[in-house]
Amino acid sequence: MWSRRLGRLRPVVCGVEELRRRRREREAALRKARREQQLVSKRLLRDDAPEEAGEGCVVAILGETEVQQFLRLAQRGTEEKERERALVSLRRGLQHPETQQTFIRLEGSMRILVGLLTSNQALLQLEAARCLHELSHSEQSVVAEACLPATSYLLTYLSGHSSDFIELCLYTLGNLIVESEAVRRQLLPQGIVPALAACIQSPHVAVLEALGYALSQLLQAKEAPEKIIPPASASSSILASTLPQHMLQLLQPGPKLNPGVAVEFAWCLHYIICSQVNNALLITHGALSTLGLLLLDLAGAVQRTEAAGLELLACPVLRCLSNLLTEAAVETVGGQTQLRDERVMAALFILLQFFLQKQPSLLPEGLWLLNNLTANCPSFCTSLLSLHLIEPLLELLPVSNVVSVMVLTVLCNVAEKGPAYCQQLWPGPLLPSLLNTLAFSDTEVVGQSLELLHLLFLYQPEAIQAFLQHSGLKALERHQEEAQLQDRVHALCWTALHG
Repeated sequence: MWSRRLGRLRPVVCGVEELRRRRREREAALRKARREQQLVSKRLLRDDAPEEAGEGCVVAILGETEVQQFLRLAQRGTEEKERERALVSLRRGLQHPETQQTFIRLEGSMRILVGLLTSNQALLQLEAARCLHELSHSEQSVVAEACLPATSYLLTYLSGHSSDFIELCLYTLGNLIVESEAVRRQLLPQGIVPALAACIQSPHVAVLEALGYALSQLLQAKEAPEKIIPPASASSSILASTLPQHMLQLLQPGPKLNPGVAVEFAWCLHYIICSQVNNALLITHGALSTLGLLLLDLAGAVQRTEAAGLELLACPVLRCLSNLLTEAAVETVGGQTQLRDERVMAALFILLQFFLQKQPSLLPEGLWLLNNLTANCPSFCTSLLSLHLIEPLLELLPVSNVVSVMVLTVLCNVAEKGPAYCQQLWPGPLLPSLLNTLAFSDTEVVGQSLELLHLLFLYQPEAIQAFLQHSGLKALERHQEEAQLQDRVHALCWTALHG
């Protein structure tokens, strides 16, 4: 029992600064995890015929003789239709990894395909590009590197007039970029960044969406923070180009906002921000204001029940805002004021309620933003209290241990602002909620509950008596022997019993 151990308890130094330090360490780990969770993927365009999408048609694996035959017909056939059919048959065969391996092993096969890609016959060009697209979808880097001779031509065709052809080239380049460092090394000096920057002014939605995909693949390269994003030279740098400004324009809410395009470029912005190369530049371009308005627009879409696919855009928007708010530049350029406290807070809680019902996996993303909003800005804490959002916040505690920790962290942010804030937190539903979290088996949840109680005891002494009256010491008893919590439990008990 506690009464037998009290004589050995000693006050443990655990002030507001120590609690703040612990939370900042956890936030740094969380930001690192967010940076490392990338969405490397590949896209495949097969929309010209239902049978090629695998609906009722089994495409045969081609052997070496068949690949050679189709290449010969495509190159030397007497009629254009015959040559086109040969390329179609080859393309269908290239849907199989076995045929892809056969193709790249054949001497001269890529040279022939590149020759057809650069021919003056549009149909043959298109089919050759589709063959390359099938090859680009391979998961083996050796296949991507075999496509190297074609990449400079794909880059050149981005300045063409056919939006369908540009779209195909962009998806193919995006697939190749992510698979092979050799491809990136070749494309960067050839001017892929200026070529992409030119594409972003296209009036075609499909081209913009494909561009966002290709750019996001480039930005996820391991060398991107050192060689692709920094403004080292205008020919190869994302930040030295006009891309960031145009990306932010495409994320502006309004009738011209296209959800598919916005999703792609929101992820691009996320990867640039995660590189931490020059986020101050993005803030001066109005990134916080744009993302804040987009957050309001997303909340409005939820209220209008226009929520189909909304989570695809909400996730990168939340991450971008959360990461930008950790930058020192936010204060120097007045970034906090760009977010319009109460509107952003209300919008965020609308989204949290939507996530709770439809997409619980996104709750930590929303709570992480709420944490970063309230960590250093008393006005956001004031909004949280004045809008009576503490109770809806506490309702999220049972969702999961991860969510519980983040909810409690936000409450700690509010409590550490001082007595005036603690007076509004207490009394209310907070005490029974904290007693419930002390019954959790997860040590991180319990530890965060202890930190919140410690702040309340420091700034709101009435909380101590209420805690004792509701058997608070008994709730702590089960954790007194847990190594990770022992010091904090003892410190809290000392404070509770000795004021």
